[in-house]
Amino acid sequence: MEDPFRTIEWKGNHIRLLDQTLLPLEEKYIEIRAVDGMCDAIKRLAVRGAPAIGVAAGMGIALGMLEASDGDREAFGQLFEEVCGKIAATRPTAVNLFWAVERMRRVRRNGQDLEIVEMKKRLVDEAVLMEQEDRKLCERIGGHGQVLLEDGETVLTHCHAGGLATAGYGTALGVIRAAVENGKRIRVVSDETRPLLQGARITTWELQKLGIPVTLIPDNTAGALMQRGEIAKVVVGADRIAANGDAANKIGTYSVAVSAKYHGIPFYVAAPLSTIDMSIAGGEDIPIEERDPREVTHLGGVPIAPDGIDVRNIAFDVTPCELIAGIITEWGTAVEPFEDSFKTFFARKNEEENQ
Repeated sequence: MEDPFRTIEWKGNHIRLLDQTLLPLEEKYIEIRAVDGMCDAIKRLAVRGAPAIGVAAGMGIALGMLEASDGDREAFGQLFEEVCGKIAATRPTAVNLFWAVERMRRVRRNGQDLEIVEMKKRLVDEAVLMEQEDRKLCERIGGHGQVLLEDGETVLTHCHAGGLATAGYGTALGVIRAAVENGKRIRVVSDETRPLLQGARITTWELQKLGIPVTLIPDNTAGALMQRGEIAKVVVGADRIAANGDAANKIGTYSVAVSAKYHGIPFYVAAPLSTIDMSIAGGEDIPIEERDPREVTHLGGVPIAPDGIDVRNIAFDVTPCELIAGIITEWGTAVEPFEDSFKTFFARKNEEENQ
């Protein structure tokens, strides 16, 4: 099936992206023409989802460097680090963002002797390549994951990990999409995902666009559907995965995983290798973002709580590895002990890149 939208793309001297804050009421594409604009888009979730944030970070750095003078190497280097710093400061949890920043720094290091005009081109080419690679690896994730879903099953997902959270196709929704493309009749149940309602606003919108049956539920309904035997599998995305397999995803994911474990329902995480942070041993070391209290106290700009009430707006939680049946990557599905699987996958990736 063809993509009914384009998450993010490079357009010569600017970036075009679908503003996800306006969905599902308005399908509006915005143009980003400066690195500060990209930082704002990432912070306010106009672009969101760990893989998409990685692509946006790479493109934002390339865009920021177009403004540099072509004749001053020292000034170019200073501006480059300033631009990288701005992008890196936007959101703390999604490791793909930092992966993309380091990848752009590697391009810069490897091209120290190039003319500045050529270096700008290399940075743009690398950012565009990130987008192309992301689409392909999501399709590979879908191919590996779809074998885990059976014809006629109902799959629960939490938050949004579809094409709009990537450069296209999606991770968790990519698994579902690949199953449907292979002729399996799959129904999806989507948690609304408070407080920003990514499930209600974006997951349902995307699945409707793709023609995949979806039912929206309040977050507190998932356990009841599991108890009734109405959920066969759970597939979610991730923003950062530790070396042991602990996975950080949108707040509420941990509760879903606990319920799934209790009811004997397989709980899967779908994410590219770039989401796996082997420098972090376990989930307790994953930095967790806390966001503006108004996201909890207001809905569509309308107050829904008493003025001045104390709020905790934790954006992510960590699902321990023992609750996860498998982590679906572009290199296959990792199982416990996850660290061993990850090392094998990274070795295969490095071998392929060095051929």
